[in-house]
Amino acid sequence: MTVNRLPLKQLSAWRALTEHSQVISQTSLKTMFGVESRRGARFVVKEPGIYFDYSKNLITGETIRLLIALAEESGLPSRIEAMFRAEKINITEDRAVLHVALRAPREEVIMLDGENVVPGVHGVLDRMADFSSRVRSGDWKGYTGKPVRNIINIGIGGSDLGPVMAFEALRHYSARNLKFHFISNIDGTDFAEATHGLDPAETLILVCSKTFTTLETMTNARTARRWLVDALGSEESVRNHFVAVSTNADEVSKFGIDTDNMFGFWDWVGGRYSMDSAIGLSTMIAIGPQNFRAMLDGFRSMDEHFRRTPFERNIPVLMGLLSVWYAGFFGAETLAVLPYDQYLKRFPAYLQQLTMESNGKQTTLDGRRVDYQTSAVFWGEPGTNGQHSFYQLLHQGTRLIPCDFIGFCRSLNPIGDHHDLLMANVFAQAEALAFGKSADQVREEGTPDWLVPHRTFEGNRPSNTFLLDELTPQALGMLVAMYEHSVFTQGVIWQVNSFDQWGVELGKVLAKNIAPELDTANSTVLRHDSSTNALIDHYRSRKTA
Repeated sequence: MTVNRLPLKQLSAWRALTEHSQVISQTSLKTMFGVESRRGARFVVKEPGIYFDYSKNLITGETIRLLIALAEESGLPSRIEAMFRAEKINITEDRAVLHVALRAPREEVIMLDGENVVPGVHGVLDRMADFSSRVRSGDWKGYTGKPVRNIINIGIGGSDLGPVMAFEALRHYSARNLKFHFISNIDGTDFAEATHGLDPAETLILVCSKTFTTLETMTNARTARRWLVDALGSEESVRNHFVAVSTNADEVSKFGIDTDNMFGFWDWVGGRYSMDSAIGLSTMIAIGPQNFRAMLDGFRSMDEHFRRTPFERNIPVLMGLLSVWYAGFFGAETLAVLPYDQYLKRFPAYLQQLTMESNGKQTTLDGRRVDYQTSAVFWGEPGTNGQHSFYQLLHQGTRLIPCDFIGFCRSLNPIGDHHDLLMANVFAQAEALAFGKSADQVREEGTPDWLVPHRTFEGNRPSNTFLLDELTPQALGMLVAMYEHSVFTQGVIWQVNSFDQWGVELGKVLAKNIAPELDTANSTVLRHDSSTNALIDHYRSRKTA
């Protein structure tokens, strides 16, 4: 696929936005809301189950018009269709990008290389459902005849961040007689703590690696295998206690896993887009097949919204365009994701991989070095915890940090007035960031003049607010798909490939070369830079001290 297009900064819409941003920088949110009494209703999108308020952004109607013009001039409509039609838009790996097929209904037809991929997707989902039901009911027995009580998911990157985020987010719906553990770090402490106190005879281990060769995952998997076999006294026990999420049947079989217990996925699913594929097997075991399919329904509803809705009311498109606006014209380098629900405590970490691995790129599709900022650094914490941590910087720091507030109209655990107090903080924080507190207001409170500057809030700090009815499996699917498509929108505007990740490779290759050099018996002459050589020498001298 050859890509030929004007560089971003040469597009007429970008040039118009450059001029327009100078106008916006001279006004404020307080002024905008004062001039337009219905602003809080105008810049809102209402869809079933979700309310998106983007009125507290540094925008006018003209800003949105110009941003949409940029999306159209960048070819976003055709790129969306190309993705849904299974064109190979991942040009550096010559692959289609079809995570949307993972939640397509059975009757849908998505053709790739002459084959409808949808039946294969549902075939895997059906096998997952059957297996999950057997584990949940106790029909699946371990080597000694005991039912499973503990599930360990071993993976890394998308094979860990997605499953652990989904489990925590949907813990309310999980089978409480089962305990779930997640191992990703090659640090032995991760394995030791996850398995501490577990009975191997009651433990099922899911090894998630597409190639079944991922260094971290397979190191942990082999350690888990030794842990199990040593405890149960037989190599045969592996067949009862391990399943694989992989496409490499030969390696799975060599490991000792019955390939009947191997659940596959496809090279058109990137790891960070795979939580609703077989990578989500631990999620399905936890919440059950019916709830898992409800989550897929949520994904699908946002897919359809993204594909069919005009850009002026399209939530992921508007989110993506606002991110481009702040990165390109206001120097914003980070974005805070602030979910006001304890169940979403791992959601910011999940979004870090989704956004930064996708759009943390410096090269355009046609090989040019970019001369503008691409992905923001995503970060955040749940609920009011962050308010007593980093909100000081959000309100009175020197950096512009757009914020995404996520809240729910109903709590899954209604206790007294807890939820009203929680949501009062959502609304209050967004209001405070937008409008601040002037020096005059501070003085009117009787504050001494010397203290006034310290208690003044400039305001004019942008945020989005997302209100959903309740944190259901369907709502989680909507949220994840919303960010997926926002990432794609940003990537199209920035002219980068959001679906490769070459940047993670070099360090892994070098680590494989260095690992044998850390053996104190290795006398090979070190040929790294002087810093790396010295670090290796010091480590070897101290590792057995």
